[in-house]
Amino acid sequence: MTTTLTITPDQKEELLKFLKKNRSADLVMFYLHFVQEKFKLKPVLFPRDKMIFQSVEDLIQKLEKEGKLWRETEITIQFGQQSVNTDTKKIYICPFTGKVFGDNTCPNPQDAIYDWVAKCPENKERVGGLPVKRFFVSEDPDVIKNYISERKASIKKVVYSSVITGKLFNNKASVIDSFKLNHVKPLTLFEVQNQNRYEIEEKFLSFIQKHLSEEKISQFVEALSEHPEFEPYLGKWVESE
Repeated sequence: MTTTLTITPDQKEELLKFLKKNRSADLVMFYLHFVQEKFKLKPVLFPRDKMIFQSVEDLIQKLEKEGKLWRETEITIQFGQQSVNTDTKKIYICPFTGKVFGDNTCPNPQDAIYDWVAKCPENKERVGGLPVKRFFVSEDPDVIKNYISERKASIKKVVYSSVITGKLFNNKASVIDSFKLNHVKPLTLFEVQNQNRYEIEEKFLSFIQKHLSEEKISQFVEALSEHPEFEPYLGKWVESE
């Protein structure tokens, strides 16, 4: 027994909009648009593997299952280097801001302090119109201790790397968002059917073969004939065959 196909008011409105935008559409193109809208299809091409999937969700599910989308990676986060530590013997101090350079933590502490005070925004002292290069020096262990701050220990964190690009992301969702944005191309069902460059994923191909048949198209034409708005188009398509 043949199943009767009906076109709902919402589907009818969508189909009429499509015809207004695509006046040269043939029957197959029109039918494929109907199928795409009816089943809420959003086909995508994955260029890297030269394959078309029914949806980006199907593609992502396949890649995740095969371990081809993201990998967990552990990174070490180091916090800023100390300016002064327990091995520091001599320090150079900016009198305007308290910025300090240690003899064992800065390659050239004296040059560094000169550059700092010359550009220091808090240095309002001028000699001959130029900022003074005045600074303090201390080798007193007790003074040096005042500048030693406890350094936070490094920490390890699990992040996620894209298998495709190698880039690191804070979480899996970010990997997936980047993948959707940069590595897939949306297609219409008509574009999928009218190409031969790419392979169609097996499940999606079976879906297309099931719905793109003479019987299904005939049912669609019969359903369209129930609506006078489609008569001019049906007449044109029948004449062209």
